[in-house]
Amino acid sequence: MFPRICITLAILLGLTPFALAQPKKKKPNVIVIMTDDQGHGDLGCHGNPVIKTPNLDKLAKKSVRMRNFYVSPVCSPTRASLLTGRYNYRTGVVDTFVGRSMMHTDEVTLAELLRALGYHTGIFGKWHLGDNYPLRAMDQGFMEALVLKGGGIGQPSDPPGGESYFNPILQHNGKAVKKDGYCTDIFTDAAIDFISKNKDSPFFCYVAFNCPHGPLQVPKKYHDLYKNKIKLGDFPKIGFPIEGKVPLDETEKIYGMITNIDDNVGRLLAKLDELGIADDTIVIFLTDNGPQQPRYNSGMRGRKGSVFEGGTRVPFFVCWPAGFKGDRDIDRIAAHIDVTPTLVEACGGMMPPNRAIDGKNLLPLWKSPKIDWPDRSLFFQWHRGDVPKEYRACAVRTQKWRLVQPDGVQENSKIDPTKWMLFDIENDPFETKNLAAESPAVVKRLKGEYEGWFLQMSLERGFVGPWISIGSEKENPVILTRQDWRGPQAGWTPKSIGYWDLRVEKAGIFEITATLPTASAKGGVLHLRFPDRKYTKTVDANAKTTFIRGIDLPEGRNRFEIWIAEGESVRGMRFVEVRKIN
Repeated sequence: MFPRICITLAILLGLTPFALAQPKKKKPNVIVIMTDDQGHGDLGCHGNPVIKTPNLDKLAKKSVRMRNFYVSPVCSPTRASLLTGRYNYRTGVVDTFVGRSMMHTDEVTLAELLRALGYHTGIFGKWHLGDNYPLRAMDQGFMEALVLKGGGIGQPSDPPGGESYFNPILQHNGKAVKKDGYCTDIFTDAAIDFISKNKDSPFFCYVAFNCPHGPLQVPKKYHDLYKNKIKLGDFPKIGFPIEGKVPLDETEKIYGMITNIDDNVGRLLAKLDELGIADDTIVIFLTDNGPQQPRYNSGMRGRKGSVFEGGTRVPFFVCWPAGFKGDRDIDRIAAHIDVTPTLVEACGGMMPPNRAIDGKNLLPLWKSPKIDWPDRSLFFQWHRGDVPKEYRACAVRTQKWRLVQPDGVQENSKIDPTKWMLFDIENDPFETKNLAAESPAVVKRLKGEYEGWFLQMSLERGFVGPWISIGSEKENPVILTRQDWRGPQAGWTPKSIGYWDLRVEKAGIFEITATLPTASAKGGVLHLRFPDRKYTKTVDANAKTTFIRGIDLPEGRNRFEIWIAEGESVRGMRFVEVRKIN
């Protein structure tokens, strides 16, 4: 019916029906490459005279380079913002572990938005926004997912035997698989295979390397490139010196891991050339926060976990030969929240109209650097704790100013909310001169903007976290780990104890298999509570696992607790497998 109306209207207007026909615009492919804990100074093109990154330097040379691009001080919040266009506090993600890094499932991700436009979507590497249904990457729009669990290989969520960067156990579309090789090589191989299979239709390929995050495991040939060859005197003497005692043996391994990443980025880009699709592919490279270990960071103040420049300013290169001219620098401030709105616009879609979108579409800026681009304020905050608190470890960045309150990162640390630091970042990029006393009006204005922002974030959901589903046919059994449990004593030590927020999708009979953090030398009593259902079972001495069968759980949401009492002491489990049997 609609085409007939168009033809009739065209005739009435004196047009031929063919005048209405528009050539179908080719949708660009999209590749987003993000590394983990790689700092701004960990690139040759950023003035590091030691590190070898020829492929990334080449990509930077032909890209639009965002010189003032920002992310969160730590990784999960960055990933939530990157994939939604929203500040992480809106999404439920407030930290990196113990239940604080799970993203609400009603968030609409870049993968979901592009998939709706006909894109094939794949993720290879680190998801870090929830390990269980319905929080997994495969539940949030990714059609192909080869990912690690939790926040990285070698953490408590890893299955036994999968704790190494070599021959790791990964999750392929929800199934544990043992892979041969080094993790970065494995993820790149999978990404190249995905691209090759989908070269004739638009694809979104998210390559989220877990390197150079610790543990610092690297192939010997890459370590040997730097072993005993790094001296502190090699680096430029600008801004803030390298902080703390510098373990150069760690720097050697990190640089080896980054050079391995560089080689793999080279392989990925070479595949685009080989397939003849490089011009029609948007390639973005960025990192998730500043460096964790003390090392050269372009002279900036602070590193990972800090709301100073060194914790939040990262490399950002974008190359799209068919879309805009490369080899250009843009100094306008931008952030992780801008990536999804920009890519959705570039691919012909629209952002969801039923939610607040914090990011801006950067495409006009990439296409025309002389465009009139209004100033804006970007907000940063991160500290330990289940619930964000006003004024703790926060910052505001405009094009000229940076207001910082850096204290309060640790959960119980005290702060003075009246003490702020203000820097004229355009003229003092290393944050060396505090102008707060000289410019009280600027401090008052930016502080007021931060307070308004924090209130807005608080009203979004009240910082209530998401729930893990059990009893669903989408994932049965469910493996619960210390990555996602909660509570004041939740942690990763053998004596930690916590609980999980679970949703029973349908009432039924379940069985529980619990793995102790270490064997119980004297035995003990296993306790299970959910919340009015209580079960106990004697655990034999030296037992590593135990189970309870015939647990009747009602439908709905509740707190799930399981622990072992050994005399006067109690401790939580390492893993808990929950299986619905009826």
